[in-house]
Amino acid sequence: LTKLEDVEKNFQKSTEKHTPTISVGMCFETFQTTLEQYVSTLPFNLIISFGEYPEMLEQLDKGILDLIITPKRGTSPNIVHEAFSSEQIILVGGKNIDTESFNEVVRTKGPEHIEEWLKQEKWYGTTGDMEHLFQFWILNFGHKPNFRPNYIVPNLNSIIRCLKGGKGLAVVPNFLCKNELENEEIKLIWEGEKKLENTLYFGCRKKTNYQDEIDHIKGLFRKMMSKDEAVAV
Repeated sequence: LTKLEDVEKNFQKSTEKHTPTISVGMCFETFQTTLEQYVSTLPFNLIISFGEYPEMLEQLDKGILDLIITPKRGTSPNIVHEAFSSEQIILVGGKNIDTESFNEVVRTKGPEHIEEWLKQEKWYGTTGDMEHLFQFWILNFGHKPNFRPNYIVPNLNSIIRCLKGGKGLAVVPNFLCKNELENEEIKLIWEGEKKLENTLYFGCRKKTNYQDEIDHIKGLFRKMMSKDEAVAV
C-alpha cells in the first residue's frame, strides 16, 4: 500500500511539473458566457476564482491569481492592465413589456415621469450586488433607486432566463444578453439618456512564468468579446 501511495505521489508531482496550473479571477456571469465552453479544450490546468474586484486585484498582486478580467483598474505597480473590450449597461425587459407606452413617456415627459413609469413594473435583482442598477439610476436620475427589486435571484444569467417569461425589468451588461436580444426572447427597453459604458481589462503581473497560457486565455476572450483594437494602458 505504501508503495502504491509513493507511486501516486510521484505521478502527481510529475503531472504538476509538466502541466502548468493557471488561476484566473472573474465574475461568475463572465465565466459562464465566455470561457466555460472552452475549458475542456485547454492544454493546461485551470482554477477559476469568483469574487469582488478589489479582492481579485489584491490576490493578483500577491501571486494567488495569474490573470483577472475586470472593469476596474488597480494601482499596484506590479500589475499591467490591458483594455480588450467594453460593456454597455442597459435596461432590458420581458417581451410583454409595453415599450410603446414607455417610449411615448421618454419622448414627451421628463425624467421624473420616466422614473415613475419604470417603478410601476416588476424588477429583478441579484443577491448582494446592485451596482449596475445603482450606476444606471444615478447617471439618468441623479440618485439611487428608491425601491427594491421584487425578485432577487442568484446571478445576472438567472435574471436573463427569468425575463424570458415575458415580464419584468432589469439592468444588465449588454454582452450577457446579446443572443437573447437578437433572438427577440427579451427586449431592449432603454439605453438611458446618458449611456453607461465600462472598459473591460485583462489584469496580470508584469513578471509571470505562464505567459503562453495567459495569452491563450486572452485569445479566447478576444474571440468571444472582440474589440477592433486592444489598447495597452
